[in-house]
Amino acid sequence: MNNTILNFLTTLVLAIIASLFMPWWSVMLAAFLAAVFFSLKGISVFFIPFLAIFIYWMVYAFLLSNTNDFTLAKKIAVLLPLGGNAYVLILVTAAVGGIAAGVAGVFGKQCKDLLKK
Repeated sequence: MNNTILNFLTTLVLAIIASLFMPWWSVMLAAFLAAVFFSLKGISVFFIPFLAIFIYWMVYAFLLSNTNDFTLAKKIAVLLPLGGNAYVLILVTAAVGGIAAGVAGVFGKQCKDLLKK
């Protein structure tokens, strides 16, 4: 397997495991560690961790909200300028997690390059 798939899977598995015991920012730690061990090149350094956590948080938020018929998600979506749409709130939530993981992935790659020199 190439580094792209390994980075994606490592980020996803570490994020799922770390989320059981740690706060929300554990996805950043997972992306950082995956970037240190499975180095990527170019723009994929940001987008592979972004995509892994985006998918994870979107599925997880959907499953949590689906169990209570999106009641809380609809109320939060009213507070934000989302028109009360719970699905848009899930996408925004996933995007926030994805951006955090993407930045952590870039930081992990830069730390690896810095220590390599």
